[in-house]
Amino acid sequence: MPGFSKILIANRGEIACRIQRTAQALGYRTVAVFSDADADALHVHMADEAVNIGPAPVQQSYLNIPAIIDAARRTGADAIHPGYGFLSENAGFARACQQAGITFIGPSPEAIELMGSKRLSKIAMINAGVPCIQGYQGAEQDDATLSREAERIGYPLMIKASAGGGGRGMRLVHDAGDLLEQIRTARSEALHGFGSDELILEQALIEPRHVEVQLFGDQHGNLIYLGERDCSIQRRHQKVIEEAPCPVMTAELRQAMGEAALKAGRAVNYVGAGTVEFLLDARGRFYFLEMNTRLQVEHPVTELITGLDLVAWQLNIAEGQPLPLRQEHVQLTGHAMEVRLYAEDPTQGFLPQTGRIAAWEPALQSGVRVDDGLVEGGHISPFYDPMLGKIIAHGATREEVRRKLLRAVQDSVLLGVQSNQRLLASLLQHPQFISGEFSTGFIAQHFADQPCLHPHVPDAEELAIAAALLYQASAQAHRGPLAGWRNNASVPLHYRLGLEDQAWLVELNAVPGEAYRIQIASRRLELKVIESDGRWATLEIDGIRRRYAYRLQNGQICLFTRPGSVCLTDRTQALVGSQASVSSGTLKAPMDGAIVDVLVSEGSPVSKGQLLVVLEAMKMEHPLKSGIDGVLKRLQVRVGDQVKNRQVLLEVE
Repeated sequence: MPGFSKILIANRGEIACRIQRTAQALGYRTVAVFSDADADALHVHMADEAVNIGPAPVQQSYLNIPAIIDAARRTGADAIHPGYGFLSENAGFARACQQAGITFIGPSPEAIELMGSKRLSKIAMINAGVPCIQGYQGAEQDDATLSREAERIGYPLMIKASAGGGGRGMRLVHDAGDLLEQIRTARSEALHGFGSDELILEQALIEPRHVEVQLFGDQHGNLIYLGERDCSIQRRHQKVIEEAPCPVMTAELRQAMGEAALKAGRAVNYVGAGTVEFLLDARGRFYFLEMNTRLQVEHPVTELITGLDLVAWQLNIAEGQPLPLRQEHVQLTGHAMEVRLYAEDPTQGFLPQTGRIAAWEPALQSGVRVDDGLVEGGHISPFYDPMLGKIIAHGATREEVRRKLLRAVQDSVLLGVQSNQRLLASLLQHPQFISGEFSTGFIAQHFADQPCLHPHVPDAEELAIAAALLYQASAQAHRGPLAGWRNNASVPLHYRLGLEDQAWLVELNAVPGEAYRIQIASRRLELKVIESDGRWATLEIDGIRRRYAYRLQNGQICLFTRPGSVCLTDRTQALVGSQASVSSGTLKAPMDGAIVDVLVSEGSPVSKGQLLVVLEAMKMEHPLKSGIDGVLKRLQVRVGDQVKNRQVLLEVE
């Protein structure tokens, strides 16, 4: 008798699409669940059936266990795959599936429960003989106890949400004076994100590598590891680039880490896909960090170097089949590397971004894989994680893979939403990254002065292209015998192109049948439009021909000029200086989100740098502070309010 035939994927976005591809290829029927915000999402369209499980907020939809179980019952789904994030490491959800007679595609609730607590799992790992970092993992959680234990451990130290992941509820503290404020923030983030404000403290390892081992166990007691992944390139404790194998790995170290991971798995009778994460110091010593009892975001790099489909393994193991390989049969071939594409602005401290996707055309080439759940016209909302997808490359050597991945990042067209694309390309080209010698502090150490972390200023070519395409669109809108004709062609047109609070003047001389002559400050360009169709334009600039992706809408042009995009507004008809100046005492929302804390009231004095409001967006809390000393004149929000990007929250006089 078959184990199950219809799988409900209790997730969204790229991982829901990824699971469906394998499940459908193996002959299973699939069911998608979606919130009101995801009604038109790709994972919904891919599924055989789909069920709306509630409003956009995760607590009312993707974390709503009764709604998901009811969706499975109504559609006849006899198995549930949780993906990663959301309920993937929720023991209560795994138990609810069991009680409903539904196969949970993952480990036992007991394993999830133990490893889902950083506090309890660390105690278990110490008992199992797995190397662990010095710290505090006790049950007493009051401020006095945590302060006392912090003094014992010493600074710098890490505060970590016991139930946390993805960098949420995690803070690095260098000084005792900052401890209590960081504890408060970590508790709040943990409670909102995971339903538990329990914390642990650990001695901070400075500049370690983050190396993790992929485990797989079956229901017959077999347990193996499938090599390791290096995930050291991080920002805010969230991974940005992952690769396999680790560039500094030796056969002896791989075996030692693999055997430590097996000890961790055996301690909880582990079944299914799991990952044991370690910190590796410069002397080759490694320490248990945590175990993730689910499929990892970065699982594709392991798939590419092993030639295995890890989702297929998950499904087979959940049906009771034994592991298809023994440890000695596992082979690692070549190298693989993955980047995470985020909707975020690296120039503003990696603030998550929202908006409509005007264009998405990933660069697909030999040896490159793209996992995403994006569709043109789709909306990136403030309710979910800002990761848009992953670009992955595989090849014979690390350097070959790096080149392939860099090209794919540079050529993948994304318009309409600010992303970390320029940062990814810069990381892949950095000499220190190319050498393979880096740590988790790489971005902080080497990228403070990189152009990709500062606001992008359009260059003369970008401004010239924008002006030429705006002119051409205007001419095409008035097609006819005189389209593009002007009664005084020798008089140039003057465009004023704006980006946020800046604007640039562009002088364009358009003579029918000839190249446009364009002047921008002291730079003069000759530009010829070879062809354009509203999506792609082939242009010749100063004798060099290239293709550019673009979109034009409502007086705005979004232009992709490798490896990122810029959106310019045509302000030619707007009066210069008509925009009101913004006082530094006006606090605006940096993104769409929800107000989770207001720490001031009208009439109260405030000082520069004082925390005023806490905004939650995309699973993270963002503290908003005063830019000046003064008195709070007007407060326009309260706890629970949903706010829009650049909405005025308060004014300080």
